[in-house]
Amino acid sequence: MSPTTNGHYTPRDPTLGSNGYPNGLLRTHTDISGGAYTHRPLVPGVYVPTVCFFKEISEDLDIPTIKKHAVRMAEAGVAGIATQGSNGEAVSLSHRERQQVTAATRQALDEAGFHDLPIIVGCGAQSTRESIELCHDALISGGDYVLVLPPAYYKGLMSNTDLYQYFLDVADESPLPVLIYNYPGAASGLDLDSDFISKLAKHQNIVGCKLTCGNSGKLARIAAASNASVPGDMGSGFMAMGGSADFTLQTLIAGGSGVIAGLANIAPKACVSIVRLYAQGKLKEAKRLQAIVARGDWGAIQGGLVGTKSCLQTFFGYGGCARKPLPKPTHDEALRWEMAFQEIVDLEETL
Repeated sequence: MSPTTNGHYTPRDPTLGSNGYPNGLLRTHTDISGGAYTHRPLVPGVYVPTVCFFKEISEDLDIPTIKKHAVRMAEAGVAGIATQGSNGEAVSLSHRERQQVTAATRQALDEAGFHDLPIIVGCGAQSTRESIELCHDALISGGDYVLVLPPAYYKGLMSNTDLYQYFLDVADESPLPVLIYNYPGAASGLDLDSDFISKLAKHQNIVGCKLTCGNSGKLARIAAASNASVPGDMGSGFMAMGGSADFTLQTLIAGGSGVIAGLANIAPKACVSIVRLYAQGKLKEAKRLQAIVARGDWGAIQGGLVGTKSCLQTFFGYGGCARKPLPKPTHDEALRWEMAFQEIVDLEETL
């Protein structure tokens, strides 16, 4: 697909995959302002929703650390990066800051030689209008895809029909392909079912989903209905993604495409190794590794981005704190997170 000058899309060439490009090749298009941009393919694997970093006193964006972290992730072999997620504190950033984070990430990857690594940008908002605006911002900032959480502030006033129309409207107007983000914990308990997502998957500009609900049965149904991409077979190009590292292997066995996992900020090599071992048919080794990753991910689940940042600071010398009013870990809390992540960090250092 390519956008026309009024921001709408022409129908996708039926000879192309649902990603809009053949055989995983990069495709250069013209954006609505006349500039060139490149679609980078999504392939099965591990995607990391990167943490956002701030200066200690001012809480301004720490651009050098944002760049350094993105390159560390790329060097570990992740399939792509996601900015503006819950780990990225998107809800604490202005639109301008969101653009700066994504642009800095793209610049760092390109400067380090990772030109083909795609960036997925979180663009969910409480109104259709703002979500579409964020999608356009993502394009301008160097994003390749957008990840859209359903609006839930007025959950009680909306029907499934309203929510379905929200995703259709965003997908119709977004200049970048869309992934649906199902995360009940961040959406007032709103949990999109497999029928809802599978129906939306037929839209020409919806190319994947992220399921942080942890429901592997739901993922299996969506993957089968969409002929999702899996290691070794791109299928339709649709990416049926798990939402955390603790069920990476389960996702792959269920026919999913991989995971978008916050733990990869800490242990990207360990997460990537599970996918590699599965693709090689080494299920016993993958299962052993998955158990260690699941224990490490329990620390990430319990501590959220506060615990993740504390771990990064303790073991890797950077990370800092989240923006207020999120708390700064006490000495005892930092020690607790160190103990929770010690095993997975030790494993990471051997890979």
